[in-house]
Amino acid sequence: MGVKRLLIPDDVAVVELLGQYDRRARFLRKRFGVDITVVDDEIWIVGDDEKHVEKAQKILSEVIEITREGHILSWEEFRYIVERSDNGSHGLNSKNVQSSRDSGVKVLQGELIASKVKAWTEGQKRYIEAMRKNEIVFAIGPAGTGKTYLAVAMAVDSLKSGRVQRIILTRPAVEAGEKLGFLPGTLLEKVDPYLRPLYDALLDMMSPDRVQFYKERGVIEIVPLAYMRGRTLNNSFIILDEAQNTTYQQMKMFLTRIGFNSKVVVTGDITQIDLEKGNISGLVEVQKILKGIEGIEFIYLEEEDVVRNPLVREIVRAYDRFERETRE
Repeated sequence: MGVKRLLIPDDVAVVELLGQYDRRARFLRKRFGVDITVVDDEIWIVGDDEKHVEKAQKILSEVIEITREGHILSWEEFRYIVERSDNGSHGLNSKNVQSSRDSGVKVLQGELIASKVKAWTEGQKRYIEAMRKNEIVFAIGPAGTGKTYLAVAMAVDSLKSGRVQRIILTRPAVEAGEKLGFLPGTLLEKVDPYLRPLYDALLDMMSPDRVQFYKERGVIEIVPLAYMRGRTLNNSFIILDEAQNTTYQQMKMFLTRIGFNSKVVVTGDITQIDLEKGNISGLVEVQKILKGIEGIEFIYLEEEDVVRNPLVREIVRAYDRFERETRE
């Protein structure tokens, strides 16, 4: 029987070590046959095989070190640390994490971007490269292609590396068959369901405590598009999600908010426009208006770039076929 104990530093949250819903701890339990529990301010690792207990301890020690350096450790990076440690090699450390952060790229089991996310398809790689090189990027494609997720990952990386001072996430609150007036609560509470997907993407990359900490200090804002009017946004990473539901005037208003040292990513799916009849999508029009301007790039993702459940890709194809046949 082997037992190891690790002190949890005051500046590190348990969720950042063991993962949301103890995902990392469960992975280590399955991999090494060890029990991992939190007792007061310590992590206890217990198992029948002392070597396995020691491996789990070294992995969690490394996670603590990297987390204290301010790096948001991704699931892919955590798996990489486990694989390397289990094979007797060195994993990540604060030195090479810093080096890779400075370059803006991590190469573990493929190309990783923004301290968090792997580019799984050629389209996603083009998208990532476009975000690195341009001040404004439009990502247009079907659901499941990682448009919002990759943009949020890049935003988090830019914030953590000091390239921007804040993140602003916004989307239009379009009433897709429902009336806001009938929903209970304040205006912000009413539009919260429209902003929920942005919270979800952010919480995949940062602990809930850290997100709340940044929100309270204005470092992260998640707001309806209407709240952007009259502002000038400097030193910010700004993401406009579900942009197919902006009108011509809203898109123009949004794009003219951009200040100095800011980066903008606009995402949307022009096959899912929820605007009332008679309103032209700002995302459709902007492709004609801004085409060819240096510093602005349009990236088009296809069904081949869908990285959700494989059924999503089949659903996208089925709808495409149906809509083509209907038009004919």
